[in-house]
Amino acid sequence: MLRNDEFLYRLKSANPIESVVGSYVNLLRQGHNYVCACPFHSEKTPSCTIFPDSQSFYCFGCGAGGDVISFVMGIENLDFQEAIKLLAERSGLEIPEQNHSGKNAEKKRRIYEANREAANYFYLNMIKGSDKRGLSYFAGRNLSPQTIKKYGLGYAPDSWDSLYRYMKSKGFSDEILTDAWLCTKSPKNGKLYDIFRNRVMFPILDLRGNIIAFGGRVLDDSKPKYLNTNKTLVFDKGSNLFSLNFARNYPSKKLILTEGYMDVISLNQAGFENAVATLGTSITEHHASKLKRYCDEVLLCYDSDSAGQKASQRAVNILSEAGISAKIIRMNDAKDPDEYIKKFGSESFRKLLDNSEDANSFMLEKCADGLDMNSEQGKIEFTKRSVKFLAGIQNTIERDIYISRTAEKSGISRDVLQSHIEREIRKNTSAEKKYEWNNIVAEQTYKQDNINPEALSNQKAVGAEEGIILCLLRYPERSENISRKAPPEIFVTDFNKKVYSALCRSMNGSEHFTISMLADEFSLAEMSRITGIETKNREVSIDDQFFEDCIIKLKNYDNQNDDYSDEAIKEKFQRKGKK
Repeated sequence: MLRNDEFLYRLKSANPIESVVGSYVNLLRQGHNYVCACPFHSEKTPSCTIFPDSQSFYCFGCGAGGDVISFVMGIENLDFQEAIKLLAERSGLEIPEQNHSGKNAEKKRRIYEANREAANYFYLNMIKGSDKRGLSYFAGRNLSPQTIKKYGLGYAPDSWDSLYRYMKSKGFSDEILTDAWLCTKSPKNGKLYDIFRNRVMFPILDLRGNIIAFGGRVLDDSKPKYLNTNKTLVFDKGSNLFSLNFARNYPSKKLILTEGYMDVISLNQAGFENAVATLGTSITEHHASKLKRYCDEVLLCYDSDSAGQKASQRAVNILSEAGISAKIIRMNDAKDPDEYIKKFGSESFRKLLDNSEDANSFMLEKCADGLDMNSEQGKIEFTKRSVKFLAGIQNTIERDIYISRTAEKSGISRDVLQSHIEREIRKNTSAEKKYEWNNIVAEQTYKQDNINPEALSNQKAVGAEEGIILCLLRYPERSENISRKAPPEIFVTDFNKKVYSALCRSMNGSEHFTISMLADEFSLAEMSRITGIETKNREVSIDDQFFEDCIIKLKNYDNQNDDYSDEAIKEKFQRKGKK
């Protein structure tokens, strides 16, 4: 059997980080490195750098970082073993036999299995069970048997424990059933009962085909109307999208974003496989980051009621922040895509897509809602609303076009409108700078470092500790000498001591050290911090004197020399602000 470090070395060699990252986001060459918009947070200016020489990545915006394995773990929401498996399959490598796997990895595997078994139960119960209400519901929505099977739709019977009894017969423990959010414990008698009851069921899949959660819709007047799986080890509704597993393979770089499961399924059945939906939540930055990987343009297809219009406005703003072009689909005489297709057919809907309206035009038009544009007061109010909206358009060419349209519609001269917009931009910029500055001061003064809580009160020591860790990362072949001269006992902060000890342990005696060897011991956020130590100091020159200075600082360290009281930090930033 291959040594673990040897296999990891082969795995990373077979999966160059620039190739793997480039399969998710667009990379731009910048000297010897690559840059891209970070897939882990929304941004317009690329702040994530890929370093082929060290086979690592680091985002200078959000601090995400690591190697190719860390990247796959983060972007696919996988644990270490799952990321290894995905990369091995990608490169055609065979994984050596594992003596053990992590506790969380085993629990996630069992949750996947439980979800798959539950989905099979719901499906068979609907197709073959005596209660036909679920099947009647989907038939009434004009879904074909092929579509029902494609999405694995099902029905949870009106019973307190039928799923529980079935799952127990299949060997699933109470712990797994509660961790998967299939069952919950009664506060009265402590017994487990089914969470989903008397609901048509919509399995939610990840991009690898695993069932990660369920959505359920009631068939009576019970509340809530829709119920989604809560956050589990394998699911977070704030970052997953329904039917993305189908939509990502669509040849066009356009995705249709709807509000509900049935909208997506109806569109898919009508031939629009590029439809997705959020899972009972408004669109988030995490959703936008995920969408960015698969499309350049999003066509918003929300309900035509007031709630749907507000959701559209929110979505436009979030998509714009992520650098995604957005268009609005207007559906006259229908409240949602499902109803529109039933009334007018798929070809008519395709024409709606072709004639979809630029989101900024739509938003600008909404500024006139409820106003009498033939009255002076109506034009004044329209202008006020438009100025606030136009000041928020970042692209100056686009803004200029809409200024001309607004001036024509309001009857106000273009120059006057332009001056008001520029004043609004200056006001917004000033407010943003003030907010940003206050945040900097507040964070430096009050924010606790969740990864290394002792860092704030021991900053001089942390600098020396990270210097020694940097020496180790830069020269792993010298690990035995470095660890002998700088034993872990001289470290002040527990986190850096743990990192340093783990690095020394992994490097000593290893011919092929890779930072991935620490993945079982540290979280993704902690791995990013470790990677950041090396990445942010790539230009720092390391020599024997640098190393010796760091050792001396730690051995002679007295944390009383670091004054990081609230008053001291406030004074420090006030001095900087006056420069």
